[in-house]
Amino acid sequence: MDGNPRVCPPPRSDIMPKIEIYTKQTCSYCVRAKQLLDHKKVKYTEIPVDQDPKELEMMLLRAEGRRTVPQIFINDQGIGGCDDLYALESAGKLDNLLK
Repeated sequence: MDGNPRVCPPPRSDIMPKIEIYTKQTCSYCVRAKQLLDHKKVKYTEIPVDQDPKELEMMLLRAEGRRTVPQIFINDQGIGGCDDLYALESAGKLDNLLK
């Protein structure tokens, strides 16, 4: 080091988490999960697995074989389904994941 202090930039608050939600069109749990995310005003990518078998295969791989929808991923970390999303919200942990 040259003796000069390093200045680190402040954390960026404009960086949104990467949120992906695997869904089926007729799934009421998918609707509920999307409603909560919409309420939180976060952007997410919806991946309909009932319209593309390759997306279903990818969901099964990423969700370690879980077949239920929705399957929700925040920054590539699987958090589970709708009930898991609402449990995180009830425990006050969801907002930290969405930062």
